Amino acid sequence: MCYVVERMLFSSMVFLWIFLPLLLILYRLAPQKGKNLVLLASSIVFYAWGEPKYILLILISVTANYLFGLFIGGERMRARPESRRFFSGIRRDRLLLVLCLLFNLGLLGYFKYFNFFADMINRVAGGQAFGIREIALPLGISFYTFQALSYVIDVYRGVTAAQKNYFTLVLYIMLFPQLIAGPIVKYREVEGQLSERVLTGEKAAYGVKRFVYGLSKKVLLSNTLALYADRIMELPAESLSTGAAWLGAVFYSLQIYYDFSGYSDMAIGLGKLLGFDFPENFNYPYLAVSIRDFWRRWHISLSSWFRDYVYIPLGGSRKGLLRTCLNLMAVFLLTGLWHGAGINFILWGGCYGVFLVLERIVAKRRADVVNRAVFQGRTGVKKLFSRLYVLVVVVSGWVLFRLEDLPAAAAYLGRMYVPHGGVYGVAQLMGSKALLVLTAGVLLCGGLQKLLEKRGIRFFEREDVSVGEALLQGALLALCIVMLVSDTYNPFIYFRF
Repeated sequence: MCYVVERMLFSSMVFLWIFLPLLLILYRLAPQKGKNLVLLASSIVFYAWGEPKYILLILISVTANYLFGLFIGGERMRARPESRRFFSGIRRDRLLLVLCLLFNLGLLGYFKYFNFFADMINRVAGGQAFGIREIALPLGISFYTFQALSYVIDVYRGVTAAQKNYFTLVLYIMLFPQLIAGPIVKYREVEGQLSERVLTGEKAAYGVKRFVYGLSKKVLLSNTLALYADRIMELPAESLSTGAAWLGAVFYSLQIYYDFSGYSDMAIGLGKLLGFDFPENFNYPYLAVSIRDFWRRWHISLSSWFRDYVYIPLGGSRKGLLRTCLNLMAVFLLTGLWHGAGINFILWGGCYGVFLVLERIVAKRRADVVNRAVFQGRTGVKKLFSRLYVLVVVVSGWVLFRLEDLPAAAAYLGRMYVPHGGVYGVAQLMGSKALLVLTAGVLLCGGLQKLLEKRGIRFFEREDVSVGEALLQGALLALCIVMLVSDTYNPFIYFRF
């Protein structure tokens, strides 16, 4: 069995009232050369909160990758290519990279996937070939492992130089805003900022704005949506009507969006408050017009990681249609496995791979009606049809993501697609509060923002903050505090990964 230890949340009272204020005061008072030390110490405290033993694990990971980076960088600096050979012509830098991959993926594999694969082997063997272990999943291990790998791979490729300052690399991997649930920040994206960054009043104001909006997404929307999603999706599928099953799936789809995008907003806002510019992680994914477009908008940092370090090295789209389709399937099977140690996650990723392959084939063959109407819908009815297609696929996929028991997921999807009455209908599950949060969730997941953008109002892209917007942020923050004080239901879905 794999379980997750309790950690400090951005939406916890300890973080909001003690950790963050103290950090900002110390960071402000620290001289320029001491700011990194303040950040490093605070990141260690943040990660160690509730389970300090895994500090040793992450430091072992950082130290190993620091050494791999130095050794690989040193090999690349040698003047003659032949001097990099080892044994029977194998390049030493390539051998070191392979060892680095084995170390990082082995560490991740043990903590996250040991029991999963042990159970599969036991089932095939018909006995207990491997014992199931009680393994606590270190929070953020998937995220910080991928960050460390991106650093070493970029050193191997010559994209960036090896970082010689050990503590700077520790700070890069352990920087607390994005340590536990992303976005996955590549070393080259913040390399310069680790040594020198400028914090302006405008950037700080934007950081506060982004953090408050992210906190509001999490506390006011995701936490409330989670109550209704759990209430419906934990009922036996046979007791639900078709409408109720769809309602539960929609609630969960909105919950996971506001949960993860809210965390990303808070991480980006905290980065701004500390002088960092982290990459965007979401771009209104539920407005996508194709599955390919969806993955350009959802968890952007993960998609770009797999593109740069898996898809392109496999050949990308450069080696013909068949190879492209195989590469897409490989990437999305791995994407599913990255999200969790379960067959449902692999199937979830595989389903996206299938739809991406179908889109690629249709686009390649230029099927006129389907291609234009579904996959390249641009205006009017065509765009509406393409968006509905994406939403049906995505919402159905979230059912597989949410229900790890495959028979339960199959039964639930069966209720969604085979019209049926049930003990629980939409009217019985939808009160006024549920309707209010559902309406707000639907409007604020992209549609309303795009409508405002047509009028020249862009909330997240403006660093200036008006008086009216500052008052709105104050009201939202106060409401979040009231909700957090009165309610203990405060889960973060992506902390599991």
